[in-house]
Amino acid sequence: MFKVFFYPLFVLLILNCSWAQTPLGSLLKDPKKLYKNANGPNTSLIQEVKKNGLIVVFSCNTCPFVVGSKHFPGWEKQYNELYDTSMKNKIGFLLVNSNEAKRGGDDAFDKMETHAKKNKYKMAYLLDENSSLANELLAKTTPHVFFYNAQLELIYSGSIDNIWDGKRKKEQYYLKDAIRSHVSSKKIKPNATPPKGCSIKRIKP
Repeated sequence: MFKVFFYPLFVLLILNCSWAQTPLGSLLKDPKKLYKNANGPNTSLIQEVKKNGLIVVFSCNTCPFVVGSKHFPGWEKQYNELYDTSMKNKIGFLLVNSNEAKRGGDDAFDKMETHAKKNKYKMAYLLDENSSLANELLAKTTPHVFFYNAQLELIYSGSIDNIWDGKRKKEQYYLKDAIRSHVSSKKIKPNATPPKGCSIKRIKP
């Protein structure tokens, strides 16, 4: 596994201000809402949930914490593996792009389609117009993970793992551990971690 050390650019990119997150147990307000999908038919969160729940990952096309750089491997490289792990455990898995302020550029829908195809995404990649879902969930970064049970109650939120931490003593696979604990009917520990990555680019009021 990669050892990552911070550089000034990454310090600027990481959103690490207020760590207020959606409370555990929160329900999705409108799971039947239909979203435009850059990697298949339009879909809703309720359509994507499986027997053991749903994982929603806020992502984008350009953030170095997603796509990688010479200083960081990029969490995107894990997406298909995480999708396979989720499917094996009867858990839905999808990506959401909420970068509304970049919708006319790098995060335009056609660019999302190209990015999904280039990276051979196996999962739905949804366009979140006006960052509405991100605002509802208080999503902060790309990536930012929200894991729901079958009743669409939030059971884990935060980072995929801790590879962003150059001072870590060991790797901690938060999301994989959460999946393993959930399907084994065990308590998820930790059930919330700080999200790390680039800030979601919302349109300023």
